[in-house]
Amino acid sequence: MTKPLKAAVVVFPGSNREGDVARALSQATGAAPAMVWHADSALPPGTDLVVLPGGFSYGDYLRCGAIAARARIMDAIGAHAERGGLTLGICNGFQILCEAGLLPGVLMRNARRRFLCKMQHLKVENAQTPFARRYRPGQLIKVAIAHGEGNYTIDEVGLATLERGGRVAFRYCDADGAVGGDANPNGSVNAIAGVYNARFNVLGLMPHPENLIDPLVGGTDGRGMFEGLAA
Repeated sequence: MTKPLKAAVVVFPGSNREGDVARALSQATGAAPAMVWHADSALPPGTDLVVLPGGFSYGDYLRCGAIAARARIMDAIGAHAERGGLTLGICNGFQILCEAGLLPGVLMRNARRRFLCKMQHLKVENAQTPFARRYRPGQLIKVAIAHGEGNYTIDEVGLATLERGGRVAFRYCDADGAVGGDANPNGSVNAIAGVYNARFNVLGLMPHPENLIDPLVGGTDGRGMFEGLAA
């Protein structure tokens, strides 16, 4: 018998999407995730998946995610990821993972220096991971973005490593799947919307799949991520 996924959602001062993530996980797994406070020193025993949700941790002071990346709970999250535990950072969570060194690159101000809040198409680049296995390679999905600092930036060597290793998870695109130009909302290099670590057990992405799990609120394209993790 397969063991049910045991998930934990980390809450920082300024997080505001933890409830959405908890709902998505509850829908997919049939069980409410543990809510972990940033000042805790350990994750619940047996945790399989840790999610760092979106929001404005510590008011985005210094740099987005920079203070949260040094929170007490991050040592436990780093150890969890090191031993192969699944770790997901969404929006501000992606920024935190980059600041903590668990993912490469950095999230900069949007190219047009405006906060973006809209629906956005993504192209699935790598569907051979627990996070994306309910999608098809090249599949187009429509989710939401809401960020001011989502411009993913990395040096040329790091970019080549990501692309060569299949570590780009999603790219921004238009409704026809075209990448680049106006389809890239924030100026991210190579239209990158999400990346994996080298072991493919850590994923960071700027869009919000947790907000698209119910047809009553605009669609269900985000549901596949959480169903894949639950499976």
